[in-house]
Amino acid sequence: MNFFDFGGEINEDTQFVIFGIPWDYLTSIELPNSSIAPERIRNVTNDIGWTTELGENITKFKVVDVGDITIEKFNVERNLERIESFIQDLYSKNEIIIPIMIGGDHFCSYPVIKAVCDHFNNKKEMGVLLFDAHLDFYQEWDKGVYSHATIAHRVYDLEYINKKNILIAGVRDIDIPELEIVKAEDIRYLRAHQMAKGLSNYIEGIIDYFKQSGVKYLYISIDIDALDPSIAPGTGFAMPGGFTYRELWTILKEVSENFEILGFDLVEVAPNLDLENRMTCNLAAKLIIELISFISNHKNSMI
Repeated sequence: MNFFDFGGEINEDTQFVIFGIPWDYLTSIELPNSSIAPERIRNVTNDIGWTTELGENITKFKVVDVGDITIEKFNVERNLERIESFIQDLYSKNEIIIPIMIGGDHFCSYPVIKAVCDHFNNKKEMGVLLFDAHLDFYQEWDKGVYSHATIAHRVYDLEYINKKNILIAGVRDIDIPELEIVKAEDIRYLRAHQMAKGLSNYIEGIIDYFKQSGVKYLYISIDIDALDPSIAPGTGFAMPGGFTYRELWTILKEVSENFEILGFDLVEVAPNLDLENRMTCNLAAKLIIELISFISNHKNSMI
């Protein structure tokens, strides 16, 4: 089934396009199976109510679900080309759509971010916000420069990304080699424990960081392990001390009211590690539809 049974045909009224990347070859452990997450997250929407938390009718959102990108598990370069071509094709059908990707491991975000940001003209006003328990800033890991442990570094390597327009929030599990890299490059990140100073202060830190850099447009990438494993157990690296659902919900709402969102993704859900009640998949589906509603409300308020 499609996500919340949305149709699959892009037209001139379409605002959001959902697609899946069922690929987890570049994860660093064998335990999780995030390649099945796009299908499983779609499936749980069959049992979720058709209104948002703010009471909006989900059927009225201008969303389509075009299915999954065909992936060749071990052919990394071919997949990168295929993902970029796929997104270019989406824009050829509707120039102003907002792509929404369901992964897959976190490396799936890199080619999507690259394709979305390459397409956007005003790169001086563009930024990338990543929610993650980890920095994912290794130069190389396991199979090489392409890994879910290097995704933030690969994004930073893009010619239009610099220390003033990329931010990682929710961090609480850092290895020394990547810590040395982010210190040397002066990369800004927010540790999860800083939430103890208050949610409003945390949100203010995110918004002020980007606004001081002149950023008006954001791509958002959500690794499900940014949330606490007590509410999102179905992921490969379940680190304690993450966001609650309400905290991340509130952050996303405030960020969407302050910036134009170019696209977003949600990755690293491992349904094979989830509870029988599909708690993590339910959480992922709710975050996606709630963020769609925040962006939609912001867009409509500007008309």
